[in-house]
Amino acid sequence: MGPTVAVIIVSHNSAPYLEQCLQSLSMQSEKATEIVVVDSGSDDVSYLHTLSEKYTFQLRLKDNIGFSRANNEGVSVLATNVDYILFLNPDVFLTESFIQSALRISGENQQAGIVSGKLLGYNLKDQKPNGRIDSTGVQRRVYGRWIDRGQGEKDLGQYDTPEEMTALCGALLFCRNDALQSLQSPVFDPDFFLYKEDIELCLRLRKKGWNLLYHPDLTAYHCRGWQGERASMSYFLRKTAASSEVLLYRKHPSPYIIWAMLKYLLVTVFRL
Repeated sequence: MGPTVAVIIVSHNSAPYLEQCLQSLSMQSEKATEIVVVDSGSDDVSYLHTLSEKYTFQLRLKDNIGFSRANNEGVSVLATNVDYILFLNPDVFLTESFIQSALRISGENQQAGIVSGKLLGYNLKDQKPNGRIDSTGVQRRVYGRWIDRGQGEKDLGQYDTPEEMTALCGALLFCRNDALQSLQSPVFDPDFFLYKEDIELCLRLRKKGWNLLYHPDLTAYHCRGWQGERASMSYFLRKTAASSEVLLYRKHPSPYIIWAMLKYLLVTVFRL
């Protein structure tokens, strides 16, 4: 028997796209051993029960406990001691060979705690890729802001070389379970309700000596809810993102906290 893979999906009012996500998992050339869907406070969970009749997954219904705690809940209920855990957003659709390729790449890179790939934008309304890059890993600007590398750019092959990254996008994290267990703590820091929990996890893993690998052979499509337009984000989400950035630099002390606190001030006082 080869390496085993579990998939954890956190849903929250994810009816428009969760089925397509589950369908992409069902079409994988290398199937996951188990799939856990943790719902974090959807207003109406009937869509989850409907989907559970069509697809095989373990469903956990929780209050709105946040992204980190919901993912940790998924880890806690895994039925087997799997070799790999794929943390997958419900609005991400995998290409058919994703898991098979991720296993191969992880096997070839034993020090990679996480591998991820090229996330391409997807227009849910038109049911087709939008021709733009969503993320090829996460980088930090010189002043401290974290960004998804290449976001909004046309994919012209400019990120077609495997590369170790400082962080990877939490929408798509193929994790070596040995690396996660080496943390000897919850996988995701429960102090983060939403945003920056993926970067915090990446920083902890790097401190433990694990690498974070971006590989262009891994491709998936992401219907990022607000399509990168800040004006479309609610004040609550903007404030949550800003407070999470301050929290990140408190957890991992850095002069960049000055940028994070300025951002928080602009959001909370001036509503920018």
